[in-house]
Amino acid sequence: MGGILVRQIQATDPISKLGRVVMLSPPNQGSEVVDRIGDWRIFKSINGPAGQQLGTAEDSFVNQLGPVPFDCGIITGDRSINWINSGMIPGPDDGKVSVARARVAGMSAFKVVHATHPMIMKKKSVIKNTLRYLNSGSFDDP
Repeated sequence: MGGILVRQIQATDPISKLGRVVMLSPPNQGSEVVDRIGDWRIFKSINGPAGQQLGTAEDSFVNQLGPVPFDCGIITGDRSINWINSGMIPGPDDGKVSVARARVAGMSAFKVVHATHPMIMKKKSVIKNTLRYLNSGSFDDP
């Protein structure tokens, strides 16, 4: 949810020299999993109040943040080890967020890798692409 926090900070008390940001599998447009099981007691106890704000409704917290006003690249996954969650999400997903809902208006670059939500940050190609984007503003080789 770090990417969502950056969006909120930039919307309310912007960091003037933020620089480039890479988000990893962010629920920028919410997650259908929250829509389906967000009211369950166990979901609430694990994810807390912040998890409740990640639904896909137009008036959900994440969908009220608007376009990103900063240089932003997004890397998301298309592999899931959670077939229950994936059954709630249409299209390719990482077990928590659909590839389509990771996108956000204003982003500068988008990349899909074969990774799961909980492990995407440990994938060598993701680390390499993150560093490349932070240095060059692109996920592509120069």
